[in-house]
Amino acid sequence: MKVAVVGATGLVGTKMLQVLAERNFPVTELVPVASERSVGKEVEYKGKKFKVVSMSDAIAAKPAVAIFSAGGGTSLEWAPKFAAAGITVIDNSSAWRMDPNKPLVVPEINADILTKNDKIIANPNCSTIQMVVALNPLKKYGIKRIVVSTYQSVTGTGVKAVTQLTNERKGIAGERAYKYPIDLNVIPQIDVFLENGYTKEEMKMVNETKKIMRDDSIRVTSTTVRIPVVGGHSEAVNVEFEKDFELAEIRKLLESAPGVKVVDDPANQQYPMPMDAHEKDDVFVGRLRRDESQPNTLNMWVVSDNLRKGAATNAVQIAEYLVKSGLL
Repeated sequence: MKVAVVGATGLVGTKMLQVLAERNFPVTELVPVASERSVGKEVEYKGKKFKVVSMSDAIAAKPAVAIFSAGGGTSLEWAPKFAAAGITVIDNSSAWRMDPNKPLVVPEINADILTKNDKIIANPNCSTIQMVVALNPLKKYGIKRIVVSTYQSVTGTGVKAVTQLTNERKGIAGERAYKYPIDLNVIPQIDVFLENGYTKEEMKMVNETKKIMRDDSIRVTSTTVRIPVVGGHSEAVNVEFEKDFELAEIRKLLESAPGVKVVDDPANQQYPMPMDAHEKDDVFVGRLRRDESQPNTLNMWVVSDNLRKGAATNAVQIAEYLVKSGLL
């Protein structure tokens, strides 16, 4: 199968290539795509080198699928052009997520909505993906309200942010991704502020959760924070259910859920941390405990590698589902 990766030289694009190779996706020919300044450069895939091509040349190559990770503006301009050429686009930007005519997919939850007519498929926000993967096994209790605070890796911003953190730790002045220092600091802002006082990242979690879970009645409130780590995103999730639950059953449901790994042994100080989630595809869940301030409410701690399950792996899993279901 001919596969294009748009944004192949970026942080997420590079991870896309890695995940495609690791999961042995049936790539017969790779079409790496990047900005005009990167055209002609080479990327490596499974020991072979492939030259980066332009958007127009990628469309002319007629890949079966194009995985986009090149920003919202690029996706808004080019995804429809790829789709018009019969190419299925899996888009990692926020451009199409809340379009009512475009599916927003986490394969463990709602891949069944996909059809052959879906030529632009949205990959959700990284922080949303890991939260809904952890919550979906518990929907039998009826999810009423979610309060989530995130602690997000600098890799979610990109190479520039990783460089800023590294430089600050070495005492080197250089280009900055953030207005403020990130080393030895936390920044309670991810993306721009909106009129309601929330950031775009916070509202992504609110709106995307309802769409993926297919339940507009779920109330969600979010605070998203950037912290000086590179391994993955962490989340403190407080979820109120309609029905009561037993912690033992919660644990059993999570342990048997696809894509979830329970790490929850307080007596031995075992709980999920981003350094342990780094380069893994699972969503790690721990610190399971009742919220003793109100009934039917659970606290949980959720950690995942934002470049993998939060971006590249989820996109590749969508492509795998399309192949397996004969939709590609």
